[in-house]
Amino acid sequence: MGRVSKAQAQENRQHVVATASRMFREKGTVVSIADLMKAVGLTHGAFYKQFASKEDLVDKAIAHAFEDPTAHSPVTLDEHTGEHEAARRTLIENYLSIWHRDHAGDGCPVSGFAADLGRDPDQAARSQQVYINGVRNRAARLATGDDDGMAQLCTMVGALVLARATRGNPLSGELLQAARTALTENGTGQSDRSNARIDREPAGPDGTRRCGS
Repeated sequence: MGRVSKAQAQENRQHVVATASRMFREKGTVVSIADLMKAVGLTHGAFYKQFASKEDLVDKAIAHAFEDPTAHSPVTLDEHTGEHEAARRTLIENYLSIWHRDHAGDGCPVSGFAADLGRDPDQAARSQQVYINGVRNRAARLATGDDDGMAQLCTMVGALVLARATRGNPLSGELLQAARTALTENGTGQSDRSNARIDREPAGPDGTRRCGS
């Protein structure tokens, strides 16, 4: 086999990173180098000509995922330029969709990498700034008035993770619908003070909630 040109080597490297980014979001960073390179169509040995270690690849895969403006939706928000509320609702609907639940590999890296970074402090430390910037940028797209969008993003990510964990059960769709309704009908998903007060009351041993006077 002839020597690979620099251009081809760079193309192969980008292909590995893009494929790893999808596979890691779908299956976790437990994906082996052997399985990854098989999916790419390259030899196992070719990996170490491109990357110092698997950790190095994970760093690049995470960065790649956050650079993709269409991650979590096959539809971009450009059509809503200048209409923030319409763009916000589009983002919520697409994020909390069955499509996004079932396509983690092409989905949002905030939810896609959260579990792996939470389990691996070293990886989290290396990728922290990229991840934090990604979280803040996505929250900013949800911001409305005095709301910075953080609570909305937390609602969306949490609902998506739960929906994926319960996929195959009707509860999965119910979780997505509940979050969509909370975020679109109420604007920011924040309850009014009276309801919030009741919701925060802890449940007693019999499952009932204590309401203060």
